[in-house]
Amino acid sequence: MYNIIKPVTFDYNTNKQYIEELIKEYPFLSAEICGRSALGRGIFSLSVGNRQNSVIIAGGFHGSEWLTCLAVLLFCERLCHSIKNNELLCGVDIKRAFSQLGLTVIPCVNPDGTEIAVHGPGSARAMHNFVRNIPCEDYSKWNANAMGVDINHNFNAGWHTLRQMEQEQGIIGPSMSKFSGDYPESEPETKALTRLCRVRNFRQCLAVHSQGEEIYWHYGESTPPQSSMMAKILADSCDYALAEPGGLASHGGFKDWFIEEMKKPGFTIEIGKGENPLPIKDLYKIYARIEEMFTLFCLC
Repeated sequence: MYNIIKPVTFDYNTNKQYIEELIKEYPFLSAEICGRSALGRGIFSLSVGNRQNSVIIAGGFHGSEWLTCLAVLLFCERLCHSIKNNELLCGVDIKRAFSQLGLTVIPCVNPDGTEIAVHGPGSARAMHNFVRNIPCEDYSKWNANAMGVDINHNFNAGWHTLRQMEQEQGIIGPSMSKFSGDYPESEPETKALTRLCRVRNFRQCLAVHSQGEEIYWHYGESTPPQSSMMAKILADSCDYALAEPGGLASHGGFKDWFIEEMKKPGFTIEIGKGENPLPIKDLYKIYARIEEMFTLFCLC
């Protein structure tokens, strides 16, 4: 079922290896570096189908949520396999559908944070002392980038409100999680994603996080009217709950920014249940439940 993406630990080198193998197996899949992290690691994007009518799925916003990167890559492999072999995916003629539709995936938005979560602060290269000076009892739970900025708090959507909320909770500078940075889009990882969206004008976005088995779809008055029905369809397909984030999760995210700036549907899915990082042994079980949801997202 899965020839390339395997249930092994995820890091920057395995991401590159998987991408190289995917584009070798599926020549119609294109890969590019859409930006670089604070430490210069490439932020890879993979695209298939019609670029003029594409959606985007992105994972790996938080270092400890590296299982999302593998889930995104699994879907990319399964979709490409279906196109190459003219097979149905979740009952859909994907080859025919993708003669008109397109998909871009970014498996890992935050490669530096993922490296820190998987390999510890030594992987932060020239910033290793800076990272070590940020209080963190367990680096496997690291969420921020190498600058101590939480990428999913750094988008320009209610950012100033979020910054005030953080300060009220004592988050005033670089942290392992939940620090929104000095200003919106201050981080190269955030800039890479917003730049790509502005250039490519995606039809809708899906941000993949863990954990909670929930889907978020609403953000302020800019939320498109069709988003509610789309969210219900997505939720029903995987039996996840529709929810509204609260507290520090209520602003500054990719989905929030996409809805507010692009005026198009945006969704966040929290895959799996448990404590991050979710165990690698759960990958296939989690993915099997969300494959139809990913497929429907591309078709909506």
